[in-house]
Amino acid sequence: MVRRSIFTSESVTEGHPDKICDQISDSLLDEFIRYDSDSRVAVEAMTTTGIVFVAGEVTSGSKFDPQRIIRRTIKEIGYDQPHYGFDSESCSVLVSIHEQSPDISMGIAANGEKEQGAGDQGLMFGYASNETPELMPLPISIAHKLTMKLSSVRKKKELDWVWPDGKSQVSVVYEDNKPVRIDTVVISTQHSPDIHLSQLREQIIREVVKPVCGDWVDQSTKFLVNPTGRFVVGGPPGDTGLTGRKVIADTYGGMGRHGGGAFSGKDPSKVDRSACYLARYVAKNVVSANLAQRCEVQIAYAIGVASPVSVMVDTFRTGSISEDQIEARVKKSFDMRPAAIIDNLDLKKPIYKKTAAYGHFGRNEPGFTWEITDKVNLLT
Repeated sequence: MVRRSIFTSESVTEGHPDKICDQISDSLLDEFIRYDSDSRVAVEAMTTTGIVFVAGEVTSGSKFDPQRIIRRTIKEIGYDQPHYGFDSESCSVLVSIHEQSPDISMGIAANGEKEQGAGDQGLMFGYASNETPELMPLPISIAHKLTMKLSSVRKKKELDWVWPDGKSQVSVVYEDNKPVRIDTVVISTQHSPDIHLSQLREQIIREVVKPVCGDWVDQSTKFLVNPTGRFVVGGPPGDTGLTGRKVIADTYGGMGRHGGGAFSGKDPSKVDRSACYLARYVAKNVVSANLAQRCEVQIAYAIGVASPVSVMVDTFRTGSISEDQIEARVKKSFDMRPAAIIDNLDLKKPIYKKTAAYGHFGRNEPGFTWEITDKVNLLT
């Protein structure tokens, strides 16, 4: 008997309050790294009506004006008009950044006696699946493409009534763990008060949903566009935003497990970021090598210790060889010490702002080094 199920994932636009905060945090990280590649950074942001708060711990030789970077980021997102209820020129910006704890720094820094240790304890996951060309789960892949399209039609003024805040949600029908069709698409977009709801729904389905979803939708697919109706008040005036509150949208849309650590605002010495990138790198190479149709990798660390305390590979019974064999090949082919991860994935560069919206994985763009499948030959 065929096992039929529906799996749902969501994405949010770059103008969503939580994503504003992620982009602010990573914009500041990029600026610190740009002038001092050894910067140690942990920066968080919060935003609500008319204000942005930024706080964190930083050790860096970089000198710049954080307010300038924060306001520029808000403007680039699209909050550049007072009628949005939030804009880069008039919002207040409060910054409280102090130096990283010397106790933590002493525990993780490399010196003549020991190599660089992990920046924190924790467990990190990576995942890959052969159900899309980018080896990502279909629900989150389509959800991200919808929010990217929503942002595109706004910025290009193809739908000039679309405002910055928005969300998507995609429910995919699976039969025996294979995607067969999209059951439901949900789109909620902030909009000008001048657009009529029926016109809004018609244009979003025609200009955003159908071009992205293609043949995955059919006569039975349900389209729910702004299901609550009016959505004029959005962004920070509509909802408080926080850095690191969209970790499932940042990763695999709930398909595959999550270790709990957020990414944005953290330099690559923090393994809850860099080791998640490594775990994706491993999982994607395993699937690319045809060793499995689906692969999840868990890596765990102790603070101050270089080598991971555990490495696990799960292929969900799709492996072409045993998981023990795959684990052995993975351990032989990938150096999982923090300094090696940073070096091999070239992570001491200002690449992070572009990761802070539309997902950290499945992106075939410069800087996303963890998406490269250059270990296939070593694994086979």
